[in-house]
Amino acid sequence: MALLELSGVTKRFGGLTAVNNVSFNVEAGEIFGLIGPNGAGKSTLLNCLAGLTKPNAGTIRFDGHDTTGMSADKMCRLGLGRTFQIPRPFPRMTAFENVVVSAAFGDPHLSRSGVSDRALEMIEYVEFPRPVGTLANHLNVVQLKRLDLARALASKPKLLLLDEFAAGLTPSELTDIAKLLRRIRDDGTTILMVEHVMRLILDLCGNLSVLQYGELIAHGNATTVAQDPRVREAYLGHNYIL
Repeated sequence: MALLELSGVTKRFGGLTAVNNVSFNVEAGEIFGLIGPNGAGKSTLLNCLAGLTKPNAGTIRFDGHDTTGMSADKMCRLGLGRTFQIPRPFPRMTAFENVVVSAAFGDPHLSRSGVSDRALEMIEYVEFPRPVGTLANHLNVVQLKRLDLARALASKPKLLLLDEFAAGLTPSELTDIAKLLRRIRDDGTTILMVEHVMRLILDLCGNLSVLQYGELIAHGNATTVAQDPRVREAYLGHNYIL
């Protein structure tokens, strides 16, 4: 069953068409990949899905609801979480406090103790490497990524959007992240990941869509799509990381 359905999604900024007539489905329980060169429209498309920007045309359905143009707060309450290319924590709050905010917002019916328990559970779940009382502005990039993931998971998403989560990670860190993402999927959260590290994409994703200049140029089984001559010409030939 498709958890996420895109039909003809288009986003323009003035005379620039960043996303043009994109359609694909993401099935419940999968890790789905979205790739393309820099400037292909990947993050813009995620922003349309997450409610940060409204598409000019097309429809988006999430978990059986028409969510086209729905605001980010409503998308979160429906069960969509995301991370960002550049993590955006509350810098003067501790790691624990940052995750508490997400847990409380994601489920307003949780008690205060329930919110705290949920936050601590997610911090432990993502194997956050620093004390929970560490201020966010004292964390390095890798630590901020783990915090960003804990925050996204604390809202109990059905669908998790990851925007270049693996950028800057070492090979050993990539191995650890792959294990964690499989665990998240196995525990019931569907994942849509935008990524440049093809080793990770091909290791994790069953299906893959490729954008170029805002248009969908390939879609299907990840291994098959990676062999598509159009994909190699547009992207993999220059940026394929093994």
